[in-house]
Amino acid sequence: MRPHAGASLSRRRFLGLSAGGAVAGAAALSGCALQVSSGVGGSGETVTVMVNSGDILPEQVQQAKKALGIKIKLVKYDITKLIAMLTSGNPPDLVRGVGAVDLPFFAAREVAEELDPYFARSSVLKPDDLDPVNDLWRFDGRTQGKGPRYGMAKDFSQDSMFWYNAAAFDKAGVDYPPETEPVTYEEWLDNAGRLVRRKSGQTTVFGGSFNGLTRSTLLATMTASAGGSLFNDDFSQVDFTTPEARKVLTWYMEYAKARVGPSLIQPDPNGWDGPTYQAGRMAMSNSGYWLGGMIYPDRKLAEVSRLAPAPLFAGGERISACQGGTGLWMPRGAKNKDAAWRVFEWFFGEEPAKARASGGWGIPTLKSLRSLMPAEEEYQKRVLKVQENELKHFSVVSFTPYTRADALDALFNQIAPAAMNGQISVDTLAGRLNSAINDQLKRGKEQVG
Repeated sequence: MRPHAGASLSRRRFLGLSAGGAVAGAAALSGCALQVSSGVGGSGETVTVMVNSGDILPEQVQQAKKALGIKIKLVKYDITKLIAMLTSGNPPDLVRGVGAVDLPFFAAREVAEELDPYFARSSVLKPDDLDPVNDLWRFDGRTQGKGPRYGMAKDFSQDSMFWYNAAAFDKAGVDYPPETEPVTYEEWLDNAGRLVRRKSGQTTVFGGSFNGLTRSTLLATMTASAGGSLFNDDFSQVDFTTPEARKVLTWYMEYAKARVGPSLIQPDPNGWDGPTYQAGRMAMSNSGYWLGGMIYPDRKLAEVSRLAPAPLFAGGERISACQGGTGLWMPRGAKNKDAAWRVFEWFFGEEPAKARASGGWGIPTLKSLRSLMPAEEEYQKRVLKVQENELKHFSVVSFTPYTRADALDALFNQIAPAAMNGQISVDTLAGRLNSAINDQLKRGKEQVG
């Protein structure tokens, strides 16, 4: 049975939540000014929103109070604090989450509110206007991408697409990747080897970075591209020994061993691709469309930057998934649901959403806002052409509800370096990953019940 609104969770579900590990990384939410619309009421209410610093700015809190008549109380996102609030029956009214990995976890534990009734009567967020990426926020009790909606993405990218610096390709005499047809992963790695620059044994320019938003979603997406699935039918086990998953694991170990880009054994000093690409020290970065928000302000960099389709494996399928889909969800025990929904509408469908769309920080998750994507400059038009074609190849790659991506990443990060350093074989690595990860998934399934 599902707990009624406001009910505290059982000890089993508390353990299930606690088993998830640390906070999963994601791109920050952002927003701008707002306007009133004819949504669900809530004037005079206070809505508690648990987000990261900078997700909703202090001036936006004031704007929301003036325009919506709703006071927003910000609470810094912290997974431990969130679990404590959920288990005590006093959760926030809205919580940030990464749709690709967080939604199955919380929906399976029956702490997330089904939002279909709200969408059905909204004049702002109309179901037929929702981009398919919002299916990341659906879960039918078993499979992500089906069933009720529990949240919504603020914007998104197809995160296996990659940006490249045309000047670096010219200097190395490497042909540009096609604009509408994907290169193979094998070709991508070969190009990275030709683009890397070293001096005195040190890498001065990374040939390419291919690490995804999390290792878990990266490997799951690449396995789908190879024609398989990282998880079994009920998402209770992984199998890295299947031909498709082993192909992915082999490629990723070759990428790390070649030291053409950042990895667990060759970290990026900046911690992630953005600053390194901006500085001209990375020729390719598998950051999707959203990275344009960092690239466009530097006109010189923008003019030599190109966006390319997600690679595929030779003989594999063309799959271009979203590994993030960061947005908000509403806890089932929230006290101010109508007012929370009004804030939800404002954030996802009104001025904040329009500002995000026009800034190039992601693809709008309402199809009606696509026209606001930057297209004034020639380099923006070129990027938009590639991105619009890639949307035809989007699909949801479902994730397990039995643990959190950061917990799986922690296991991968402990085990994989030995293979990256050539100390163990890919087959040994696959076996060790299966053993460690499946033990974690088994515990998670027992806790969900």
